[in-house]
Amino acid sequence: MKTKIVVKVSMNDDKSRTKAMQISVGISGVESAALTGQERDRVEVVGDDVDAVELTRQLRKNVAYAELVSVGEAKNEAPATAAAAVVAPAPQPAVVWTSYDGFPQYPIYEMRSPSYEPSCTIM
Repeated sequence: MKTKIVVKVSMNDDKSRTKAMQISVGISGVESAALTGQERDRVEVVGDDVDAVELTRQLRKNVAYAELVSVGEAKNEAPATAAAAVVAPAPQPAVVWTSYDGFPQYPIYEMRSPSYEPSCTIM
């Protein structure tokens, strides 16, 4: 059974929000986490067998004061999101490197993921 947990955390800057998200995602059983509320001061966690008390304790210990707002069953919103199909990008052809120095020619294939972006922007 998926549970939805909402915890109100006293967060003032992006650093504390980032830390709260890292902590909430690190708890076992969490499937998704989001910042909600007008001031983005609530952490909403959805998952299976998530310990709400442990989540609140970790947020209090590592971020700031945290208050458990609600714990309940997560509503299934899958039919609404199923209509928007995710299209995977077409795979790029592999780059083949060969050597011409008299040794046997063994091709070397370099495979990259579709989301690969080189870290060096100069080259």
